[in-house]
Amino acid sequence: MREEHEDHTIAAPELSSQEIGKIIAALASAGVRKIRFTGGEPLLRKDISSLVRDAKSIEGIKTVSLTTNGILLDRHLDDLIDAGLDAINLSLDTLDRERYLSITRRNEFDRVMTNLQTLLAKAEFPVKLNVVMMRGVNSDEIRDFIELTKTNALTVRFMELQPFDDNQIWKTGKFMGIDRITEQLRNLNPGVQEKQGESTEHFSFSLPGHKGSVAVIPAYTRNFCSSCNRIRVTSHGKIISCLYDREGFDLMPLLRNNSEKKMLTELFRLAAAHKPEDGKSAAEGQTRTSMSEIGG
Repeated sequence: MREEHEDHTIAAPELSSQEIGKIIAALASAGVRKIRFTGGEPLLRKDISSLVRDAKSIEGIKTVSLTTNGILLDRHLDDLIDAGLDAINLSLDTLDRERYLSITRRNEFDRVMTNLQTLLAKAEFPVKLNVVMMRGVNSDEIRDFIELTKTNALTVRFMELQPFDDNQIWKTGKFMGIDRITEQLRNLNPGVQEKQGESTEHFSFSLPGHKGSVAVIPAYTRNFCSSCNRIRVTSHGKIISCLYDREGFDLMPLLRNNSEKKMLTELFRLAAAHKPEDGKSAAEGQTRTSMSEIGG
């Protein structure tokens, strides 16, 4: 997020824990089985462990996961494990202390690395490291990230930059596509073996002698629209059915009027029905310029 955005606050009210519970229950009744708390930074919520525990208790919900930048993980990890969290993705774009400060403008590198090691030592669930690759920024660190998988049972996921980052880096020539990432990965590890990955992990690899694995995640060069079944709910109660959509659907009137669950479910069904077949084409240049507009 650009520095000038940090003092900008949205006037809309934030969802309460009870309202989040109602939303998840409505989603579960519509067939949703996976919930992810993401952001922004979900660990800024002091009730995050309770939210995880409550989500796990809702009939129909099978897995609850979380994406974090890792800074506050030491405050919450034990409680999250006790709450039954099923997986954690930790976002970390560099293993260099000075580069981390340059990217994040925060001197929190040592804390994040300590939290990562604690996470790997304690967690009995899948841990993934999300690394957004940028040419000339961290593209020289692929080998160092791969080395983490040698003794740790984690998945390092090299990701393309989204076309709507806050600094619009993708317009500067620093964008690094999956072809280039995969080429470097194969050059560094001639024995790498491709394996079946998850739906978003289009390229997934195992490395001989490594406990963990590596994946390459397309975000821009490959279109997942035809098989996308994801719904995002912002902390202010907006349903976002497509990242390229600027409008969304507002849950707050239903929530604040104590509407029945079936009315929430119907709104989610309406949002899902409005998913475009091709988000990029549907946006026609009107897409948001930054993920920070919807908290991510």
